[in-house]
Amino acid sequence: MEILRLRFVGGDQPDQPDLPLDAGMHRIGQLAGGGIGRIDGGNPIALLCVDRRGVWLTVAEGRRGVHVNGRPVQRLAMLRRGDTLHIEGAELRLLGGAPVRRPGVGDLATPADASAGLHIVLRAIGGRHHGRSFTLDRPRLVGSLAEADIHIDDPAFAERHARVELVGGEVLLRDLGSADGSIVNGESVRDALLQPGDQVVFDAYHRFVVEAPLGGGSREPVLPEVELPSDDDGTPRRRPWPLPWLLLTAVVIAGLLSLLLLYGTD
Repeated sequence: MEILRLRFVGGDQPDQPDLPLDAGMHRIGQLAGGGIGRIDGGNPIALLCVDRRGVWLTVAEGRRGVHVNGRPVQRLAMLRRGDTLHIEGAELRLLGGAPVRRPGVGDLATPADASAGLHIVLRAIGGRHHGRSFTLDRPRLVGSLAEADIHIDDPAFAERHARVELVGGEVLLRDLGSADGSIVNGESVRDALLQPGDQVVFDAYHRFVVEAPLGGGSREPVLPEVELPSDDDGTPRRRPWPLPWLLLTAVVIAGLLSLLLLYGTD
């Protein structure tokens, strides 16, 4: 099971070491010396439950001031790698257990390949494009240019920030000379090989998740062809025809009714 980490990236505790989140319940609250961290007792501000399904954030009763990706959480929220948490003024980022994959020189030199690109999408989960999906049937330019596929309406954002494309069957995030790069699963990167489930953040607010089928082709099982047994002359056997039995039953019933009509009246 992947062991995730919480990293302090802002507020009054930017130099705090990462908090590993193994399976179980983690209580987040005020530390005795000040600041926010993992506590063993006392009244927590929030609880983080980690299991094979993922990470669940529960806000303690009566607590306020807990936000995920800028949105207030009243009670419960499911977290994914790359999410940003604000708890009582502290900013934390949920990081994956494995480092982000970086492309080699050969990957960066390989031209884009549109094969299977219709089945892989960038789904926006935050920012101006929230709810939209962008297929990778062609390279997608991210920037402030009006003609950019993923347009970031911010004059301070680079006109040509990055390009997301399919190379050799993998999703490549290619930096185009931006000032700050991008964030993948909570880590600052410039170039990265993305996998399904990875979260990419541009300009701190525009969030996207890579989604793709679990396997190629149809997921429906292919049934084997079954050849029906045949008679010696090669003619396929037929199922017994039930109609004669129905006719015989009808004749018997008709005979009984006739007897009743003949002898049942005075």
